Amino acid sequence: MPTLILVRHGRSTANTEGLLAGWTPGVALDGRGAEQAAALPGRLAELPLAEIVTSPLQRCQETIRPLLDARPELTPRIEERIGECDYGDWSGRKLDELKDEPLMEVVQAHPSAAAFPGGESMRAMQTRAAEAVREWNARVERDHGADAVYLMCSHGDIIKSLVAEALGLHLDLFQRISVEPCSITAIRYTRLRPFLVRLGDTGNFTSLVPREEPPGDEAQVGGGAGAP
Repeated sequence: MPTLILVRHGRSTANTEGLLAGWTPGVALDGRGAEQAAALPGRLAELPLAEIVTSPLQRCQETIRPLLDARPELTPRIEERIGECDYGDWSGRKLDELKDEPLMEVVQAHPSAAAFPGGESMRAMQTRAAEAVREWNARVERDHGADAVYLMCSHGDIIKSLVAEALGLHLDLFQRISVEPCSITAIRYTRLRPFLVRLGDTGNFTSLVPREEPPGDEAQVGGGAGAP
């Protein structure tokens, strides 16, 4: 079965403004995100990508544009099911305002029970994304062979949920996973089990440098802005 390269979109204007973007239209890459996207073709230069699949959201399509320019033989495939979690009424709101909402404690500690008002549940998010991956695995293997490598550009919570699913982790543990903007995660699927072979790889270790104010114990809902 194929190997899936999961790329989180580059840093967005919502990330730097501390907003929970969700499906809010018009959320673009910021300057740093554009730099991250421009570096992506070089980081993936050795990989023979069979397909490039992307979330329909602008920040993902901007992220893969330099890669598509470098590989004009590939046509991007839009996949709605790997679009960001539908945060409903929370979409576009500041994360600092949401941290005191009673639901945020559930999102942090018991995400399998979290459903966003006017949006979807985190269980539904994981289910649709995992179904999309299974269908694309079958399609890529059929069209390109069992050893093919393909790429999906998606979002923080989607990628974290797919990693949890691949590892057989309960969704309640997925907040222990971190994927920074434009990080690369790779899952090799086989007949019996998936293998996680890369997780949140940016090639940059600055996020591990001690800070004056250490990060707290809460997960970054939506994925966060990455290293300062």
